[in-house]
Amino acid sequence: MAPAVRSLGRAAADACADSFVDTLQPRHRLRPTALAVLEEHRAAGDHLVLLSASPDLYVPRIGQALGFELTLCTEIAWRGERLLGSLKTPNRRGAEKSRCLAWLRGRYPGIPVIAYGNSASDLDHMRQADRALLVNGSAGARAAAERLKIPTGTWT
Repeated sequence: MAPAVRSLGRAAADACADSFVDTLQPRHRLRPTALAVLEEHRAAGDHLVLLSASPDLYVPRIGQALGFELTLCTEIAWRGERLLGSLKTPNRRGAEKSRCLAWLRGRYPGIPVIAYGNSASDLDHMRQADRALLVNGSAGARAAAERLKIPTGTWT
């Protein structure tokens, strides 16, 4: 993490995060297909959980804005009101996402898991879901998903 960011205070970090999330509103920068799928899940009464490797500086705000019940993401370490520039939790990608998926199965026992991802690092946890879809992945990620028999799609 850059030195200037490393010593950023919580108020400044919150202001930056709020500004970033505001650029996503009123949802004109979010993919309409993704929003429609999210609404289908909400209408079906599904538990909506956002699982991301991105940091908790802004991911929980996005989850809240989109009406997710729970957000799991990489947590950043703080010392008081100062950002340390290190991680509080493991980076929630690859095998760590798989661990989070196992935790979610315990939290919601017996409920099918539907996972969406957009990168090759998402494929591990997607293989463990009851249903999965790789969305807008790179050519390499799509090829890997096809080898694993994980469907792929493109959302606009």
